[in-house]
Amino acid sequence: MPSFISEDDIEQEVLHKLQAQYGFELLNCFTANAEDLNDRSGRSDKRDVILRDRLKAAATRLNPDLPAAAIDKGLAILTDKRAVMSAIAANREIDSLIRNGIDIEYENADGKTEPAKVRVIDFNDANPNGKNEFLAVSQLWIQYAQGENRYRRPDILLYINGLPLVFIELKNSTVKLKSAFDDNLNDYKHDIPQLFHPNAFCILSNALDTRVGSFTATWEYFFPWLRVEDEKEKINRQQIQDSGTSVERAIDGLCNPAKLLDYIENFIVYYNNEQKIIAQNHQFIGVNKGIEAFKQRETNKGKLGIFWHTQGSGKSFSMIFYVRKIKRKLTGNFTFVVITDRTDLDGQIYKNFLNTDTVKKKDAAQPKNSQQLREFLSKNKDIVFTLIHKFRYDKGKQYPVLSPRDDIIVIVDEAHRTQYKTLAENMRAGLPHASYLAFTGTPLLGKARKTSAWFGDYVSEYNFSQSMDDGATVPLFYEKRVPEVLIQNEDLSDEFYQILEEEDLDDAQQAKLERKYSTELEVIKRDDRLDIIAKDIAYHFPRRGYLGKGLVVSVDKFTAVKMYDKVQHHWKAEIKNLVGRIKRSKNDVEKARLKKILDFMRETDMAIVISLENSDREVERFSQQGLDIKPHRERLTTVDAEGHDVEYQFKDADHPLRLVFVCAMWLTGFDVPSLSTLYLDKPMKDHTLMQTIARANRVSAHTIRGVNKTNGEIVDYYNVFRNMKRALADYALGNDGKGDGKKSDLPVQEKSDLFELLEDAIGNGIAFCKEHNIDLESVLSGKDIFKNLSQFSAFANILLERDDRRKTFVVYDNTITALYEACKPEILRPSDWSLRQSVAPFQYLRGIIERQIDQVDIDSINLQIGELLDQSVVAETQDFQTKEYSAEYKILQKGKIWDLSQMNFETLKTEFKGKAYQHIEIADLRNFIDEKLAKMLQQNVTRADFAQRLQDIIDQYNAGGATTENYYDALVDFTENLKHETERHIREGLTERELELFDLLAKDKLTAKETQSVKLAAKSLLERLLATQPKVLVQDWHKHDQTKRQVKDTVEAVLDQHLPDSYDRITFKSKCDTIFDLIYQRANQGQPLAT
Repeated sequence: MPSFISEDDIEQEVLHKLQAQYGFELLNCFTANAEDLNDRSGRSDKRDVILRDRLKAAATRLNPDLPAAAIDKGLAILTDKRAVMSAIAANREIDSLIRNGIDIEYENADGKTEPAKVRVIDFNDANPNGKNEFLAVSQLWIQYAQGENRYRRPDILLYINGLPLVFIELKNSTVKLKSAFDDNLNDYKHDIPQLFHPNAFCILSNALDTRVGSFTATWEYFFPWLRVEDEKEKINRQQIQDSGTSVERAIDGLCNPAKLLDYIENFIVYYNNEQKIIAQNHQFIGVNKGIEAFKQRETNKGKLGIFWHTQGSGKSFSMIFYVRKIKRKLTGNFTFVVITDRTDLDGQIYKNFLNTDTVKKKDAAQPKNSQQLREFLSKNKDIVFTLIHKFRYDKGKQYPVLSPRDDIIVIVDEAHRTQYKTLAENMRAGLPHASYLAFTGTPLLGKARKTSAWFGDYVSEYNFSQSMDDGATVPLFYEKRVPEVLIQNEDLSDEFYQILEEEDLDDAQQAKLERKYSTELEVIKRDDRLDIIAKDIAYHFPRRGYLGKGLVVSVDKFTAVKMYDKVQHHWKAEIKNLVGRIKRSKNDVEKARLKKILDFMRETDMAIVISLENSDREVERFSQQGLDIKPHRERLTTVDAEGHDVEYQFKDADHPLRLVFVCAMWLTGFDVPSLSTLYLDKPMKDHTLMQTIARANRVSAHTIRGVNKTNGEIVDYYNVFRNMKRALADYALGNDGKGDGKKSDLPVQEKSDLFELLEDAIGNGIAFCKEHNIDLESVLSGKDIFKNLSQFSAFANILLERDDRRKTFVVYDNTITALYEACKPEILRPSDWSLRQSVAPFQYLRGIIERQIDQVDIDSINLQIGELLDQSVVAETQDFQTKEYSAEYKILQKGKIWDLSQMNFETLKTEFKGKAYQHIEIADLRNFIDEKLAKMLQQNVTRADFAQRLQDIIDQYNAGGATTENYYDALVDFTENLKHETERHIREGLTERELELFDLLAKDKLTAKETQSVKLAAKSLLERLLATQPKVLVQDWHKHDQTKRQVKDTVEAVLDQHLPDSYDRITFKSKCDTIFDLIYQRANQGQPLAT
């Protein structure tokens, strides 16, 4: 581990690097008083985040042919307040203005109206001494968007031409980086949202770890940026952590002016205008390598290379970034032809291009046949989306030329399935002068690494292992289940696997399959075998830790339908069994546990997704095997009451459609982040196997019953793993496929490894506690771990002494709990009861702490602990031994009942001196203060300074600047101030809501008469908005421009009538904007104005 690195050390290193290496100008805006305008930023209002003087100077340089009035008109549009817009809408609008210029009309010297664009950044000039100004600003105080006297101070902001485009938040090396997200970024987004309207991306760092993400992203989508020039670079993460150099790599890789301009211009998209997507490290480097190869297309004879980025790492968006950059930066009338081999993939890619505004609908095409394809190419459509099957032609005949153009770029998606077939040869013949690029999630030729005769060599590589290490995908764990029905035939031919890849087998193919491989198929499809598997799925699926979506993969369509029927049968039987067990049980813990399983099973919906012929022949073929396809066909072709089809329902993490049965569909190019479990019962190998298992490796921010997705799980019924080891070596370990021979090299691990990880995590947690005189080891060695409950109070008192100590314990407990959940349901076996019991003290201690800190639902914690300790959980039969839900390990909801109006503050201070567990007393008081202050802030946004005063008290104590007793006294004094504030509206003769408006409207140095006028203005405005007719705050007024304008006009009219004459025009406008912003934000958050 490196020695301690302070936040200030990191900040100075970053600033020095930006200045010395990349030519950034530095500007330190620190002032002792946050309100001081003399901070060298040139702002006249501390709410401003744009440095207008610098922006105006840059715009003048970049638009020499435009008059000053025209430039001012454009900048007024750019800097206009967007408080009434959602954060993503404001960000998207400003992003477009920055990248594309600001459209205006102005009167030229001849008096004629002329259109023009005002540019604010020259994306082709990366010279720090050129037209753009690169500025690193530190210690800039920014005033809250709402409220008068509260400020935030980001660590570093990177400006280009006066626009704050990069937010950098730093932490000491001893602080977990996630706290920069939880405690800083989220607060900044709430308190100073205007800072993020122009923001391109955010960087969070504690030197040991650095993450990059959009301000709209959840923590799961903040990713490392460790590679500077080569996405294949082998990263020694331990060395980087030990040297504390992660932030330097991020600065080198992203903040070099040339890279920064490129990223902002070409690597940010908005999906459906609702989701901001920014390129990850491997996408940025990989796409730029692809662009360089494109520039050399004549030299390489149209071979643009193979773009191999593993499944789940954002390959489809890399394709979008690639196309967008060529269209924007390179000269030519290019047409892109995007080719896939499945209708569902074609549709998905088409939607992605439309929804990111990469192409307009009128400029895109989806030809029905080769004749239409020829027509679209002759019309110079921007992008044509088509299937490889459109290149079918009579056997033996020469395929005709579709277009002789040399400015066509063919992008073949998942090229490993199409590159050497006749259809692909026809494609080459039809577009002889086109350039060809292959995008694939698995390498085309495995470890052999042969150069493709058609595409050229690999232009970019990002493999399975790298993706998992970077957190772009989650780890995968596999388990072989029901071994008595495993298949062990090692002699299956490639033909067998190839036939199974085709879902729509005709009668001849089906007959050949059943004739040539009858023995293998007979074993796979044996009825009693399928019955055992179905019963296992019905047991396993509702007892997992993370209850995400699941796919059951069968050998063919008929078996998929048969499996659906069998799982349904056992599912219903298990529901009936659970109902009976709950009725008979006398064990509260077991009842609660079984009830959760029962609820999940009753809610869960299932479906079959297979390709359908929709013919009588199809019905007959299924009927011959005793199967009814008609209800499933109807399900696939209908939508629900909201107009959503099966695909939409399955992708919706909250929808009860949780388990889907397939044989070939949805195994490639189908992204469902909440999909966490695959049940494999189909022979697979090589790229098909890799594509399939990657369905479960997507990152998801969706929490289910308090459990996060930390991994994907593969349940192997066929013993596919014998092929998986070979596939992983070929497709997952990089360009040489080498490791040290250990199983740890493979990115897919046995599920038993999770148990080892859990044991290690428990050991690390025990060691941490021991460092702080918390002896959990002796607790666990005892026969009854909850025999002495008082020692847990003593342990909690130690952890509550310091916030950082408590938070570190929580990290250990989170890790242990996440691993425990990931080990389900196997950890419920009798043999693992002692391991499960070892988790209980951590959760119990966590429960005692959270009872004080967060006032969480103690009943849910009690049930979790009870489940861990109750031995009935280890037997899923009827003959379990009952252990009553005992008070011995039940956490009681303790804590004082606080009444602010009745508090005797001096008595509190006196009694504290005699308390045994003083830190628990402090936590109890702090919890009351936090809850009370939160309610007071909801009533009046101007009370934000109270939150800062509280934080100052806490920071002083955590820094060692106060004794425990002095800390408690300071909190009591603060509580007394809260009481005084809660009574202020009475002293002022106002309601709470009137007081808030009064505080926002008031200004310094009001006379007594003016103060009364401002109070009248507050009362009159509230009455006009809530009581007087005609009604102004109509339903959903904040969603429509016309009604928003009416509300704003009403605010201005009432305030104009009642505010004193001493309010000049600028002050009056500022007060009107502040009041309107408050009303709008309240409505937008579902908190309507009320008296």
